[in-house]
Amino acid sequence: MSDLLKKIEDEALGLTNQERAFLADRLLSSLSEDTLTDVDAAWIAEAERRYKEYKEGKRPGIKAQEVFAEADRLLK
Repeated sequence: MSDLLKKIEDEALGLTNQERAFLADRLLSSLSEDTLTDVDAAWIAEAERRYKEYKEGKRPGIKAQEVFAEADRLLK
């Protein structure tokens, strides 16, 4: 890490939560939306594959109520 980056990090960590959130939002929005990580690309491909299987009748749908109930159960 460069000295400048370390100084910026130290100063940013001294900001209030609200100021850090604003700064983080500005920094993230400044990144190119066209830049996907390998993980992002893999998840997009997986979602597209699953949707195609669903539309072709090869994958059953799951009711939202069931999905949320299972998520609640797993998070408890």
